[in-house]
Amino acid sequence: PSVDPARITRALGLEPGHVWRSGEPRAGPSGDALAGSHRESYWICEIAPRPKFVGEREGVDEDLSRLMDKLRASVDFIQDLQRTGGSTELLVTVFAHGDFRMELSPNVSSLLGRMGISLSIEVKSAHQA
Repeated sequence: PSVDPARITRALGLEPGHVWRSGEPRAGPSGDALAGSHRESYWICEIAPRPKFVGEREGVDEDLSRLMDKLRASVDFIQDLQRTGGSTELLVTVFAHGDFRMELSPNVSSLLGRMGISLSIEVKSAHQA
């Protein structure tokens, strides 16, 4: 949809890292103009800083808990966004040095499902952090 990203920011109470609005001209990472315009609005934020060194951040429980509180408080906005053709996704990126385990509590899983929020887990090498 063509929702104003500033409206998403206000509704969620989170600061985005990257945004664009439907119809705005496209630009590359360095800001140079690209052909065409964005077909839909886009909004993304990081809920925790990326680790700077090995072992700096072990778990994401506290960060997810804070995020879930924000999402729970914004359920009406999220559902309205979905009713108007928008999609919502929680992307968890894990920078792994080897084997790892991530567990979502039944409460978190259930809340995401009730809110219609997709969960994606992306695993990257710690060298990409």
